[in-house]
Order: sequence, then C-alpha cells, then structure tokens
Amino acid sequence: MKPYDRKIVLENGKEFYGYGFGARVSSVNELVFNTSMVGYQEIISDPSYTDQMVCMTYPLIGNYGMTDEDYETRVPTMGGLIVREYNDLPSNFRYTKTLSEVLDEYGIPGISGVDTRMITRIIRSEGSQKVLICDASLPFAQAYQLLLNYQMPRDMVSRVSCKKRWYARTPHHKFDVVAIDCGIKLNIIRKLNEKGCNVTVVPYSTTAEEILKMQPDGLFLSNGPGDPQDVTTVIEVVRRLKGKLPIFGICLGHQMISLAMGAKTFKMKFGHRGGNHPVLNLETGKVEITSQNHSFAVDAGSLEGTGLTLTHRNLLDNTAEGVESKEYKLFSVQYHPESAPGPQDSSYLFDKFISLMNAEKEADVNA
Repeated sequence: MKPYDRKIVLENGKEFYGYGFGARVSSVNELVFNTSMVGYQEIISDPSYTDQMVCMTYPLIGNYGMTDEDYETRVPTMGGLIVREYNDLPSNFRYTKTLSEVLDEYGIPGISGVDTRMITRIIRSEGSQKVLICDASLPFAQAYQLLLNYQMPRDMVSRVSCKKRWYARTPHHKFDVVAIDCGIKLNIIRKLNEKGCNVTVVPYSTTAEEILKMQPDGLFLSNGPGDPQDVTTVIEVVRRLKGKLPIFGICLGHQMISLAMGAKTFKMKFGHRGGNHPVLNLETGKVEITSQNHSFAVDAGSLEGTGLTLTHRNLLDNTAEGVESKEYKLFSVQYHPESAPGPQDSSYLFDKFISLMNAEKEADVNA
C-alpha cells in the first residue's frame, strides 16, 4: 500500500491521513462541507470559499477535469479541498487541465483517501472549525500548535473584490446595471447579460455618489466570503441608495441589504453548502431546489420594524432565504439562482429585477 504523504488536523484534535494532490503547501482554513454531486469546478472557483477548506460529501471528484469556460472567477481563492477519491484521468472532451493541475497553479492544497463521511459528521455535530493541511511527517504537537496559533482573517472581501471597475456588455442592451463586486460569480454577470443588461462591475469600496454618477438603472450586490458585518462600505451604499433605484442582492448581498435595513445576521453552526436545499417561496407556495454557499444567515426574528418582508424560507432549518421591500424597490435571496440546480426554479428572480428596472424607466418617461 502506498504510504500516506499528507494529513489534516482538526481543531478538535483529530487527525486524518491521506494522499496529496494540488499544491504541496501547508495551510490553515475554516473546515466546511459541500453536498453537491457535481460542479466541483464551480465550487473551487467560487470566491465565497476564500480561506475555507471544503470537504466534498460526494465520493468521486476530478473525473471530468477542468474546462476553460466554467470558472466562476479568474483567480480561485479556495483554501483547500478534501475528497474521498480523487481521479486524475478525466473523461471529458471539454477538459483542458486536471483538477490537480489547476489547484497546483493557484497554490491550493488537496487531500484524498480520507473518511469524508466522518469529517462531515464531525462538522455537523461540532460545527465548522479550523483545520490544518500539512505533510504527514509533521509531528502532531507541532501541527496542532500551528492550528491553535492561527487567527482566521476578516478581510476576505477586500482581497477578492476587483481593484478597478470593468464592463460586461451585451448587444442591444436595454438596461445598465452596476454590480458591486464582493466576490462575484461570473455566471451572475452572464445571466444579467442574457436579460439585456450591460453590467459595470465595481470594487466593494465604491461610494454611493460614484454609483449615481454612472446613472444605472439598477444596483446588484454580489455574493462573497466572510462576515457581512465587516463590509460596512457596501451596507452604507444600500442605506444611501435604497428607494433611489432598484436593488437586487444574492447571498452576501442578501445579508448586507438586511443589515442596511436594520435586521441582524448570525454565524451558523455549519452553514449551507450544496445544490439540493429546498426553499419555500412564501408568495407562491412553491418549493424551489436551490444551490447555497454561506456561513452566515439573516435572523428572521429581527425583520420586524425594518420594512422588510420575508419572502422565502429554508425547509430544512427555517432560516430566512429571501426578503423584500416594495417601498424601497429592493429584494434579495440567500441562495444562488444563477447556479440553476432546479434547473429553472429560481430564474424568475432575474426577471423580477428586470421588471423593477423597467417600471422605473416607464415612471421616468411618464413623469
């Protein structure tokens, strides 16, 4: 049997030995799990996984390689990847690199051959915690001390947001949208382009005055990593611009909109990550199968008096999945409609944003 060459050490003191792939680096991250059966490329390249090591519950990963068209960001920032079985011989006519080659290119470590079921159960019972990936030869006492001494960073959005604004245009566009990049997924921009929107992507530090000068028809707040309460600049933008133009938020954007309106957020025990979460649309009574990736949630009990109405609820744990204020022309969802797990269950949300912008344009014409 091939000797183990890598290991992970959990904050609860447990060790798991396995085989390394990707970058041969040591790293400390937050340990989380994802229940998706497919889509590991989108997971790896989702900026919301910055500084997180993801344990995949689906046992076989890497079997269809990596394709140039399917990245969610140009520079992946995931902390690490834990899998049961890694396949380094992909079968897919579209693939251009193996998963290991891409992880190595971006300095992301991976480990296979570990008991991902046990790791997932640990997270579910004890909650997310710090994890160290390192060489198997590193003594436990030394590895565990490195783990305990490490302080998880709180500046993730500033690292993944674009540094200068950029544009995503579409022919014969009807609307101009400003998207605040807190770690935006590229497929969100593609969906807005498909709906006839020219999108101006701006850094998270962009002010309300700068946005108004661009004369957008609507404002979009993106997903991203970390605690929403840390992103004070975007929260202030929402406070300044609410009611002045339609606003739509996804994931972190949902949390920042809620905070700006006076609601509260909290850190979840182990979060939601995967493409199989049932969400009840309280307006239609329909259940949507959703894709999710977040550690924080909006406190549904704190919505009273904020002007926000709860529109969606998670059927697994009753957490708030969507809010809306008709008065201020804003709405948001915790899940990712652009990930299309349904696959069309949640596409109406982009149409809703379009309808709000169209109504504003017609109102201006008739004024």
